Amino acid sequence: MDKLRVMISGGGTGGHIFPALAIADEIKARYPQAEFQFVGAQNKMEMEKVPQAGYPIEGLWISGLQRKLTIDNLSFPFKVLSSLAKSRKLIRKFKPDIAIGTGGFASGPLLWAAASKGVPCLIQEQNSFPGITNKLLSKKVARICVAYDKMERFFPKDKLVLTGNPLRKDLQTALPADAQVKEKLGLKPEWPTLLVLGGSLGARRINELISSELENLQKMELNIIWQCGKLYYDSLAAKHQNLPDHIKLQAFISDMREAYAASDIVISRSGANTLSELAVVGKAAILIPSPNVAEDHQTKNAEALSSKSAALLFKETRDSQELVALVQELLEAPQKQKDLQNNIQKLALPDAAASIVNEIESLLGHAG
Repeated sequence: MDKLRVMISGGGTGGHIFPALAIADEIKARYPQAEFQFVGAQNKMEMEKVPQAGYPIEGLWISGLQRKLTIDNLSFPFKVLSSLAKSRKLIRKFKPDIAIGTGGFASGPLLWAAASKGVPCLIQEQNSFPGITNKLLSKKVARICVAYDKMERFFPKDKLVLTGNPLRKDLQTALPADAQVKEKLGLKPEWPTLLVLGGSLGARRINELISSELENLQKMELNIIWQCGKLYYDSLAAKHQNLPDHIKLQAFISDMREAYAASDIVISRSGANTLSELAVVGKAAILIPSPNVAEDHQTKNAEALSSKSAALLFKETRDSQELVALVQELLEAPQKQKDLQNNIQKLALPDAAASIVNEIESLLGHAG
C-alpha cells in the first residue's frame, strides 16, 4: 500500500485546513511513497497554506450560499456544476484510492463526485454541530470521524467513529514546568498567568473586553499573555504603551506550547481545534464564542463543554466588568480551577490523526 493515492479536501478556514494537513502528515509517516492531491476553493487560504506544507492543490470555483439574496447566490448553481465537473476530471486523472473531506466549500463537490465514482470516502467533522457540507455528504460516505459524542443526532450511527480533532505534534508530549517557562518569558514565576487568545487575525470583541479592563486586571497579582491578532496589534500597542513586563501584548504567539505551559486560566473563542488543544493541555478556560460563524457552531461547542463542567461559557454581549469578576472568582477558587482542568482533560483525544488513519486503513482493508 506504499503507493497509496490520497485525495483530500478541506478549507475556507484554518479549522478545516489544519485537520486535513495533520491527516496527510500521518498518512505520509506510515506510507512514505503515498501520493497526495489536495482540492480547495479558489482564492481561499488553503490555496496558500497547503503548498506551504509541501502538498499539491487544485482549486474549484465554489463558495458558500449566503443567507441574503446576493449576486453570489445567483451564481451558486453554476459554481456547483462547474466544481462537480472539475472534481470528476481530477478524480479520473488522479485515480484516488481514498477521498477525505474535513469540511469547507470544496469538500462537498469533490467527495460527492468521488463517492459517485465508487471511491471510498471518509469525512472528519470538527464541531459539535456539523456544517451543511458534512451533513449533505453523510449519506454518501463510508465513514464519519467526529470529535464529540451524541453525533448520531446528525449522522447515520453505523458510520460514526469518535476520533477527536488532529492536534499539532508539539502538544502531544508533556508541557515544560510552568515556573521555568514564566521565568523564560519574563513573567513573575510566583503569580498565576491569564492567557488571552483570539486566533491569528484576532477577535475584536475579546480585545475590546480586555482592553477596557486592563487597568483593573493590572491591579491583580496576575501575569497576562494577550495574543490580540495582527489586525488589532498596532492600535492596541498604541493605546497601551509602557506595559509592565508581566503583561505581554503580542500579535501572534509562535510557541503555543510555552504559552499553554505558562498559563493557569485561558480566555478564548471556542473553535473546534482550540478546544481540542485546551483539553489535551488541561487548562481552566473561559470560552467566548464568536457569533459570526456558520450555524453558530462555536456557541454549541462551548455549551457541549460547559454542560460537562469542563469550561465556563461567557457570551460576548456581556459586560467587561463581569469578565473581570469571573477571572477574579477563578483566581480565588483554586479547587474550581482544578475541577475545570480535570473535566476538560477527560474529553481529550490526543491521538486523533492516528485514529483517523486507522479508519482509512480499515476502509481500504489493510491492517496498520
